[in-house]
Amino acid sequence: MRRHFLKLSLLAALSLLGPAAQAQGKPELLLYCGITMVRPMGEIIQAFEKRENVKIALSQGGSEDLYQAAKRSGVGDLYLPGEPSYRAKHLAEGLLGDYVTVGYNQMALVVAKGNPKKIKGDPRELLRRDLVTLLGNAESGSVGQEAKSILDSLGIYPKVVKQAAFLVPDSRSLMNAMKKGEADLAMSWRATAFFPDNAPLVDAIDLDPKLAKPQALLLNLLASSKHKDVTRRFMNYAAGEEGQAIFRKHGFLDNKTAVAK
Repeated sequence: MRRHFLKLSLLAALSLLGPAAQAQGKPELLLYCGITMVRPMGEIIQAFEKRENVKIALSQGGSEDLYQAAKRSGVGDLYLPGEPSYRAKHLAEGLLGDYVTVGYNQMALVVAKGNPKKIKGDPRELLRRDLVTLLGNAESGSVGQEAKSILDSLGIYPKVVKQAAFLVPDSRSLMNAMKKGEADLAMSWRATAFFPDNAPLVDAIDLDPKLAKPQALLLNLLASSKHKDVTRRFMNYAAGEEGQAIFRKHGFLDNKTAVAK
């Protein structure tokens, strides 16, 4: 089901490119974008398209699923996963080229507005028997992979998975479930709790940054890109002042954030 949805997402993105753009002589770019970053990147795309004679389509999904789609299709210009481990994992395969840092993701606990269950800023709260909990799937997207990393460092990941009501593929699915009242607690990317349609219904509870370290958002140039010059200009725009203002507006840490090693 998840891969079927991703295939439809990719086809939809590709349908935005083609005859209309070609008729206007516009370069056509395709960006594979992790779910959490869709909103700021969509806004950045709109602003950049007004500046340059270019059309940019966006394919969204879980970070691992997106990479595999880009690899299988051999089509695309940019890849933005939710954390840097995806670049490290796949770099040797040759698809990922230069990159720029466009901000930082950071994990948090997400609860119902007002925190009625009095949940503390500790991942061990996911083991409370009186709570219905959700977790991202570590096999499909960055939100699940980063949750696994944090919970593994505490030695509780298998217990949390066993107790979770269900696993979901990405941060959007986590937030939708929380907004519907299907769970009391989820671990998700902090910025998602500040999106306008989420903020009235959920709160973010920050975790110790030594445990939930900010994760760099790396916008990667793909070797398959046929328009590398304009693609690099887009990368620089996203990493520049205008792009970073958009990321901050959507609740992300910008690329000037000092991250302790």
